Amino acid sequence: MTDDIFILHNLWMIVATILVFIMHLGFAALEAGLVRQKNTINILYKNAIIPSIGILTYALVGYNIMHAVDISSVFRLGVHFPGGDGQDAFNDKFTFYTNFIFQAMFAATSATIVSGAVAERIKLTPFLLFSTLYTGLCFPIIARWKWGGGFLDNMDTPFYDFAGSTLLHSAGGWAALVGALVLGPRIGKFVGGETKAFPGHNIPLATIGVFLLWFGWFGFNGGSIGGAYAGQLSQVFVTTGVAAASAAIAAHFTSHLLFKTFDITMVFNGILSGLVSITAGSNLMSIGEAVMVGGIGGVMVVFGVRLVDKWRIDDPVGVIPVHLFGGIWGTLAVGIFGKLAGWSQLISQIIGIGVVGIFCLVFSYIAFKIIDKIMGLRVSEKVEKDGLDVHEHSMHAYPYFGRKE
Repeated sequence: MTDDIFILHNLWMIVATILVFIMHLGFAALEAGLVRQKNTINILYKNAIIPSIGILTYALVGYNIMHAVDISSVFRLGVHFPGGDGQDAFNDKFTFYTNFIFQAMFAATSATIVSGAVAERIKLTPFLLFSTLYTGLCFPIIARWKWGGGFLDNMDTPFYDFAGSTLLHSAGGWAALVGALVLGPRIGKFVGGETKAFPGHNIPLATIGVFLLWFGWFGFNGGSIGGAYAGQLSQVFVTTGVAAASAAIAAHFTSHLLFKTFDITMVFNGILSGLVSITAGSNLMSIGEAVMVGGIGGVMVVFGVRLVDKWRIDDPVGVIPVHLFGGIWGTLAVGIFGKLAGWSQLISQIIGIGVVGIFCLVFSYIAFKIIDKIMGLRVSEKVEKDGLDVHEHSMHAYPYFGRKE
């Protein structure tokens, strides 16, 4: 019977890993749909290669940084399983191999978040180098502080981040903010006191991306339980779905009140903000609390988009309002709603947000500035105006569009 239970838990973690992997297709479709046609191949290319970079860097150095039990193992190249064989039990629920691949998908996702905020004006090779540094070093270090039994997990009132509102989403949001600031806005985005909109070229594709992300998020949060526990898994599925739905409705009404129209991209951002917001505490919340957490996230993201524009930060796909603002709110929500709510927990959440935020800001700034010094980050004015597809990839996403042959 014990073997059967182990197989069941391990199988669910494999399924959850598959669902998180599908999220990369969601990111690719969403970001490609929200950029201009001339940069479609470029954004797809980045989203195709980042998972590979993330998995390999996590295998090379990231896993050991996150889980090493002694300092010598931290600097050891290649995955080092303490049990020796990856087929051995990591715990009483799944194997070392399963633990590795599930967390490798998280590592890969962390760099994907950044790509949307720097889209349409960053050179490909420098961005891939930054992604390698971020997934191989930055993410495993901050993840170790909580998920690897580090100091955030050992405070008197432990910092709590169930599936990564801070450790993954706001961390990626901080890196995205730095990248957008270092690069500067796209040509023509801010002229005088005016902000020019650059509409996405394929909203149906972006819609598919949003629903793929929502779909994959059930594995993202559900897998973080660490096993196929019926009650907890059901709760997480419900709170994840309810928060996203609540955020979508909140964004719908908020954006209409502000802009007097029904902007579908605001609903997209609302759904994603709700998902990011519930991620830190999805196993702690009731249905009503999930509605509140998601709803506030949905309202917040609409004002967040306006605030980012007011700050004259060019964020083509809304990464900063969704992942940074949503991640901060979701982490704070653990101290306000749910089973751990209280002043002590809220203070711990603030400490965790601050420590992770400062580290990611400093790491990202140094990494971007060094890369910029060595090879330059931004494409030339001609490349930006013509589009990155033709200059960096020698192709068009729609080569026969408008042609009669």
